[in-house]
Amino acid sequence: MKRILFFGSLLILTASVAMTTSAALFNWRNATYDFGRIAQGKPVTAEFAFTNKGESPLIISNAKGSCGCTGVDYPKSAILPGQSGVVKATFNAAAIGAFNKTVMVESNAEGGTQTLYFKGEVMKEGAAAQ
Repeated sequence: MKRILFFGSLLILTASVAMTTSAALFNWRNATYDFGRIAQGKPVTAEFAFTNKGESPLIISNAKGSCGCTGVDYPKSAILPGQSGVVKATFNAAAIGAFNKTVMVESNAEGGTQTLYFKGEVMKEGAAAQ
């Protein structure tokens, strides 16, 4: 009986501590980016700014583009509550035509993996209006 009371109390204590601990939380300034028309052969970079609105440090463990045509740079150190950071996605504008790409951001933030989006249209050199 003492064991049951002990483990029951331990379970309740663990649950109450877990409920009061607030996770890290992304607050994206923008989660989508439209390049519009861009010139072929000239890489472009989208910047996705965010603030950690949670109460725990935000740690990005990985961020990757949906294809090999996108390089991603992200903060490697923890973003403390209230601090900001930027995820950068550089698109290699090699192929002519419209594109829709994503960046998957894996972290300890509430809500799990976050998806960022960018799009545009690659035009022949001289035809793009920036």
